[in-house]
Amino acid sequence: MKAVRAVISGRVQGVGFRDWTRREAGRLGVSGWVRNRDDGTVELVASGEAEAVDALLEVCREGPPPARPTGLEAEAESAPEASPPADAYRF
Repeated sequence: MKAVRAVISGRVQGVGFRDWTRREAGRLGVSGWVRNRDDGTVELVASGEAEAVDALLEVCREGPPPARPTGLEAEAESAPEASPPADAYRF
């Protein structure tokens, strides 16, 4: 099992990035949450099989059309939060 927290920057708000991430996570069998942050980035916490989590991070580097991610910073998450923030989309 692997858990990560990632912040994706670029044109990632107002372009369906959170819904797309939720669908991709479901396709890959990854659980967690995603939300918009006040600074214009998107935050993601994901856990699952290491290969699936890595695959989710990889597709998030590209994003859905018309998103244009310019960066993704990820770090290991020792214990994903039991309750995501109120504004998060769960997957």
